[in-house]
Amino acid sequence: MYPPRRKRHPSRGESNTWNPKSLYPYWEIPKNKLLTNRAKELRKAGNLPEVIFWQTFKDKNKLGFDIDRQVIIGNYIVDFFIPELGLVFEIDGSSHDNKIEYDAERDAFMKDLNLEIIRILDIDVKKNMGNVYQLVLDSINKRKNTLKFRS
Repeated sequence: MYPPRRKRHPSRGESNTWNPKSLYPYWEIPKNKLLTNRAKELRKAGNLPEVIFWQTFKDKNKLGFDIDRQVIIGNYIVDFFIPELGLVFEIDGSSHDNKIEYDAERDAFMKDLNLEIIRILDIDVKKNMGNVYQLVLDSINKRKNTLKFRS
């Protein structure tokens, strides 16, 4: 097996080890460091659907990739993120009901970074985890195939 490739980190001008499995250049994602404390608070608070989702998928062996929670992307914090694939999972509940314009703006920003956003209803996480599990696996496979053939 080859050693991990070294990649210059463009935003910091330093070398970082690049995961050779990575199909998406996640190290280039802009990050508003002012949101760091807010992201930590959200991780600690965790609403029920997010906790269920996290408990289900935090084991890398289930997905084949690490999944991170409450990740800063630009001026936004996403619920869950698989960096190596540039794949975002958002758990949407009633708090999103009056945020249609905000969510659209946020999604457009993410799509400009070539991120894929998968929105999952919180009720599905609570009552239909079998289907959510399959959706997550299908989304990962689809994203892997999409990125592999893009060049």
